[in-house]
Amino acid sequence: MTTISVLDAIHSQRAIREFSDQPVSDESIEQLIQAAIRAPSASNKQPWHFLVIRNAETKRQIGLWYMDSVYSYQGLERPAGGITEPHPIMSAPVLIFACLDAADAADRLTLGASIFPAAQNLMLAARSIGLGTTLTTLHRPHQADIRELLGIPATMETAALIPVGYPGGDQHFGGSRRRSFREFTYYERWGVTR
Repeated sequence: MTTISVLDAIHSQRAIREFSDQPVSDESIEQLIQAAIRAPSASNKQPWHFLVIRNAETKRQIGLWYMDSVYSYQGLERPAGGITEPHPIMSAPVLIFACLDAADAADRLTLGASIFPAAQNLMLAARSIGLGTTLTTLHRPHQADIRELLGIPATMETAALIPVGYPGGDQHFGGSRRRSFREFTYYERWGVTR
């Protein structure tokens, strides 16, 4: 398996939202999760858990709830007959829920500090071996439904949903537009640039 450097992965990573039907091996998924758990976490509590979903019917149900969230997010009226087709992003061969034990979290910022670095590690590891990902939270309005469907304990937050697969359609790595870092960087005092 060919890999690329971490800097090449960072500079060529982009959100992949359409996937081929090429299978993703268990070995690859384990590599991604091994990378994820190398991330720092608040007080080194390592409160993360990762739930890997491959089952087509499970992905379909999650996709219907996700599509409902898309309608809400975009302020659109739902179809008269209800939502009958899952969101296309659910065509990814694998979905990974990045979950977080929130039982003893002091605040929401601490929660994010513990899970999102792990999610980014997972996504960079995926890019390094040619797998596409995107990070989404649009499933969260249906978190109670998802917890029930998947048997997730009430203390767990499904912080992020990460579809994983080989890029399909016209999706490709690299080329994401970014403004210059100079627009966001100050020295010694806010607003002081070089």
